[in-house]
Amino acid sequence: MRIVLLVLIFLSPILAISQGWIPIGSRSNSLANASVTLVDAWSYHHNPGALGEITQPTVGISYENRFLLKEFQSQGIAYAHPLKYGVISVGAQLYGYKLFRTQRVGVGYSLPLTKRLFAGVQLNYQGLQLNANYGNKNTVTGEFGLQALLTDNWKLGFSVLNIGASKLNSYQNERFSTHFRLGMSYLLAEKVLFLLEGSKTIVDKIRIKGAIEYQAVKNFFIRAGIASAPLEFSFGFGYKWKIISFDIGSSYHQVLGWSPNISLTYTANKKKVDAE
Repeated sequence: MRIVLLVLIFLSPILAISQGWIPIGSRSNSLANASVTLVDAWSYHHNPGALGEITQPTVGISYENRFLLKEFQSQGIAYAHPLKYGVISVGAQLYGYKLFRTQRVGVGYSLPLTKRLFAGVQLNYQGLQLNANYGNKNTVTGEFGLQALLTDNWKLGFSVLNIGASKLNSYQNERFSTHFRLGMSYLLAEKVLFLLEGSKTIVDKIRIKGAIEYQAVKNFFIRAGIASAPLEFSFGFGYKWKIISFDIGSSYHQVLGWSPNISLTYTANKKKVDAE
C-alpha cells in the first residue's frame, strides 16, 4: 500500500488527465502516444476523425500494466465497421482499481468530408469511482476529431475530448478534463513513419511527443518514442500476419519505472461493406 500511495503522489498530474483520456493500444503506447493520425481500430480512442479512413471491419483488445502495479491496470476494446457512407464505431476502457477507477464506453461515427478530409464525432458514458467515502460520478461526454491528408505521405490530425467540460463535482467546480491533441505524421520511403504531437488539457502544460516506426522486414515493425511533462520513453514491436496484428511494448518513467503493454487487432480481409 505504501508503494501505491507513493505512485499516487507522482501520478497526480497523470490521474488528472486520466479523468478524461487514457491512452489505449500497444502501437500507440510504444510510440509515446503520438497517435492522433494513426489509422487502425485504436483510432476510436485517439481520433474519431481518423476512423473515416477505415475501409474494412476491424476490432482490437488491449492491456497495459502501469508501473507493474496491479492497481493501475488498463484494459481496452475498440471496433470500427465501414458502412456504405461513413464508419460506425464502438469502444470501451477500464482503468485502475477499487479505490480509484475510471471507465468509459461509447459509440462514434466518422465520414469523409472531401477526398482528403475526414471528420468524426463520439459520445461516451464516462465515470470516475473513488472509495466508499467519496462515491462515484458518471456523465456523458462528447468527442470530435479531424484528419487531413496533406499529401499521400503527410497527415495532420486533431481531436478534442470532453467538448462540453462535463462537471465532476460541484465543489470548486471540478470537471472531467478536456483534452486537446494536434499532431502530424510523415511516411518516408514506405518503411519509416515519423510522428510529432502536442497534447494539452485546460489546466496542464502542453505535452510534446515524438516517435518513429520502422518496418525492419516484411510485416515486422520496430517503434520508439519520447514524451515530455512528465518525461517518458517508450519502445515496442509489432508483427502483422495477414489479418492479425500483434503488438507489444513498454514505456519507462525515470522515477516510477516500466509500464508494459500488449494488444491484438483483427482486420477483416474483405472490401468495404455496404449498408443493408
